[in-house]
Amino acid sequence: MIPTLAVTKFLSIFTIIGQTFIAIFILSLITKKFFKKEIKLTWIKKRALLFAFLLALAAMLGSLFFSEIAKYDPCTLCWIQRALMYPLVFVLGITLLKKSKNIFYYTAPLSILGALVATYHYSIQQSAFVASCSTEGASCAAIYMFEFGYITMPMMSLTVFALITILAWMSRNRN
Repeated sequence: MIPTLAVTKFLSIFTIIGQTFIAIFILSLITKKFFKKEIKLTWIKKRALLFAFLLALAAMLGSLFFSEIAKYDPCTLCWIQRALMYPLVFVLGITLLKKSKNIFYYTAPLSILGALVATYHYSIQQSAFVASCSTEGASCAAIYMFEFGYITMPMMSLTVFALITILAWMSRNRN
């Protein structure tokens, strides 16, 4: 059996890697806009759809690991994030097989809404004033893991939703 702590550390490190990519992507937009120099992300752009699919799949499997193996009780906002993430696995998978280029318009509503829910969920966890988002079941304020001083499950979710949004946007112009 895989220890929960090892999975948590592993996913937290990948969260930081994902956040680093988000920062590089934002930096590339800034340099293009203000300095008229483009940071080439060609290698990632060509594989953006594959990366988005793998991220959605990893997020789905990770959420199932935490609830079914680690026995963390998902709260209402966790369920909403799952409801927005799980269809992305199938939409991105089918799009990857069909080699479609218009995936951004299908994934953006799910991934942007998911990022907003994850942001709200993270803010609840960081607030000392909110005890629960539900009258029944797990509290949305419960923190089952806390790595590197800020990474919780909603932060992981937010990172994945943001990455999927960016990667889907990048794939719309791929060669």
